[in-house]
Amino acid sequence: MVNNGDFRGDTPHSVVLEERHRLSVSGVSEVLSFDEEQVAMETSLGRLTVEGEGLHVEKLSLDVGELTLEGSIQSLAYSHDGKGKSGSFWSRVF
Repeated sequence: MVNNGDFRGDTPHSVVLEERHRLSVSGVSEVLSFDEEQVAMETSLGRLTVEGEGLHVEKLSLDVGELTLEGSIQSLAYSHDGKGKSGSFWSRVF
């Protein structure tokens, strides 16, 4: 199998939160930003933003689309990044 660096958007996505301290995410294609209070990543199901305190990456493997964070996790939020089918039906038609 040849790996050309492209991440397939149909990769399964899952989120596992343990005790609000450890977060494992699969289906990650890119880490967009990172600091101790916020991590933003692109997943196969949209942009996921994690907020908390003392966040640090325990494991990152973009080859298989896995990310593990540790720290005090306070929120998880998905958002649409403007790619793909955005806007109203009519704006996509015209």
